Amino acid sequence: MCIQTTHQKEKPPIHQWFLGMIVASIFSFAYLIIPIYLLSSACCLILRYPTTNASMMYALPMFLSIIIPPLPSTFILRLLKPMLYYFDYEAIYTDDKNVRQAIAGGKNFLFAAQPHGILSFVGMCAAVSKPDDAMKVPTAAASAVLQTPLLKNLMGIFNLVDASAHNLKKILKGGGSVLIYIGGIAELFKSCRAEERLYLKKRKGFIKLALREGVDVVPIYLFGNTSVLSALKHGPLATLSRKLQVSLTWFWGKYYLPIPRDEKILYVVGKPLGLPHIEEPTQEDIDKWHGVYCDEVRKLFELHKERVPMYKHKKLFID
Repeated sequence: MCIQTTHQKEKPPIHQWFLGMIVASIFSFAYLIIPIYLLSSACCLILRYPTTNASMMYALPMFLSIIIPPLPSTFILRLLKPMLYYFDYEAIYTDDKNVRQAIAGGKNFLFAAQPHGILSFVGMCAAVSKPDDAMKVPTAAASAVLQTPLLKNLMGIFNLVDASAHNLKKILKGGGSVLIYIGGIAELFKSCRAEERLYLKKRKGFIKLALREGVDVVPIYLFGNTSVLSALKHGPLATLSRKLQVSLTWFWGKYYLPIPRDEKILYVVGKPLGLPHIEEPTQEDIDKWHGVYCDEVRKLFELHKERVPMYKHKKLFID
């Protein structure tokens, strides 16, 4: 088992902590500000307010973003390193050596991550910690994220790909590996500091896909995703978020602002489940291996929750 940590016996210097807070907050503030900016830009263009030229200038960042595709960047990821110290990030790779050797030998994997949380700061920290890995294994994201101006460019540095079933199948058939968030945006509204709830019982499509393509599944547990931010779970914005599969609801953290709480977070990668290749899996096959995945997720949670203070007394529920 490989353990990677940024943990320090003493708190980091205040300037390093403050810089990490700013870096992390860029993403959370962007998720709130970008939709407002896009809506206001559209209104100004339609109404030509205050003048046609002024409205065009105001909407210029939106137009540029539409033209410029998302660009993965290891350079930018390395600049985000202060975020690791702000969160006191730690990672555990249960079978890292064998998985890396298998990938080098041409085997591909489907990395299944949970929970999603409001923003996956644990996943982002993992990419910042090992940027080269993030470039080799893309992360699947909702098409709404990849099509939203500015947001697609901001999050695109993490090497995102479309999470549609067609695209995932294409990646796996081409011999590539991919990381997916099983619960998706639906899991956002299960985020809670008091208990841990995964949206998983009805999520079996990834198992069916892995069996059909002969790709093994590697479970990943993200401790802290559901506790660093809290979300408003009801109201019109929450309903719109569910329909569009993107976070548009109000959320808060430190000081009741969209600043993530500076709590310890933990990224745990489990062992491959050992899925067989079944070109036409039956429902019984799918249920069997889905059960194996659920059991492994429970094991990862119970085995490692003591390492994260916020999780010591949490119970895991699979909905």
